[in-house]
Amino acid sequence: MPSPPALRLAIDIGGTFTDTVLVDGDGRILATAKTPTTPPEPALGALEGARHALAATSASWDEIGGCIHGTTLATNALIERRGAKVGTITTEGFRDILEIAYERRHCQFAINLEKPDLIVPRARSVTVGGRMNARGEELGPFDEDAVAALAGRLEADGVEAVAICLLHSYANPAHELRLRETLRAALPELVISVSHEVSPEAREFDRLCTTVANAYVQPLMSRYLADFETRFRAEGLACPILMMTASGGMTTLETAARLPVRLVESGPAGGAILAARLARETGESKV
Repeated sequence: MPSPPALRLAIDIGGTFTDTVLVDGDGRILATAKTPTTPPEPALGALEGARHALAATSASWDEIGGCIHGTTLATNALIERRGAKVGTITTEGFRDILEIAYERRHCQFAINLEKPDLIVPRARSVTVGGRMNARGEELGPFDEDAVAALAGRLEADGVEAVAICLLHSYANPAHELRLRETLRAALPELVISVSHEVSPEAREFDRLCTTVANAYVQPLMSRYLADFETRFRAEGLACPILMMTASGGMTTLETAARLPVRLVESGPAGGAILAARLARETGESKV
């Protein structure tokens, strides 16, 4: 006889509560659990919820064939400013990308204007020589000799994560890749985010902001996701663990740990997907 469809486990960690749902292969809800979120170690609250759901159905971990995880941890870290100490490396001559932004003023005559907190002050923004054009053609060679000095400055400033955003890296990432390689050799513990992976699009201010946000939450999220996987594997979960993203899709733990900015606002995205599904099932055109 064919074996019954595998169970699926879904866990959503919010700031206050952690919700867990266990469904069968046909999508029928078998058990739910709501447990307090455990901020110091969020995986503990998630694990408690999963144990409750399994106990309610007398199911075992090896029956689970799919695990989906959503969390507001990355979003909360940005809002509450609980991320890493970040520095930036940009193309020589473009140190002030964050400061200049779009060159727009909220009020033309506000001389005491307070700009939003951009996470990285100018003192932790450094540059490196080398240049690509918009077609990905090299206009100037990458200044590899400058990396040692950059590494020393970042280390002296206590930088824990760095956001690298070189001009037109979306067209040719060769300089960013080489900079990451040499910087990693000099500072093995430094967490590095490169813009051509985080946000491979034109417009350096937008790309740098996204890369800074990624670097800011990456140490926190990579530690959390590693802890989450370790604890659930120890319980007996063998299936892949997929993370909910802000696009409404899913990604692997490995990608989520490297690009955690994709998890920011994934909660509202999941809510919209659920609303759309309920609308289809009930025949409602407006929800």
